[in-house]
Amino acid sequence: MPEHDEKRWTCEEFEKALPELFERAEGGKLSADPRFAAILRDCPQAAELVRDLEYIAETARMLLEPEGEAPSSDLWGKIEREISSKDSIQ
Repeated sequence: MPEHDEKRWTCEEFEKALPELFERAEGGKLSADPRFAAILRDCPQAAELVRDLEYIAETARMLLEPEGEAPSSDLWGKIEREISSKDSIQ
């Protein structure tokens, strides 16, 4: 298998190396690494796989590390009151 900083990969070699490459990718963005631009351009299947994996990783990161403000401490109380008021109306 070629060293990671070489640019001559086959699609098969690249796909087999993806787990290791993603572990080492800065910020989980393998597609942003110029060392892999040629293989991602020349191997559409690998490029699609990388896009999918990056999307999955980013979505998981957002779920585990939500941005913005945390819900207020009385959120559940507000929800319960809203449900109760709607139940009493019916």
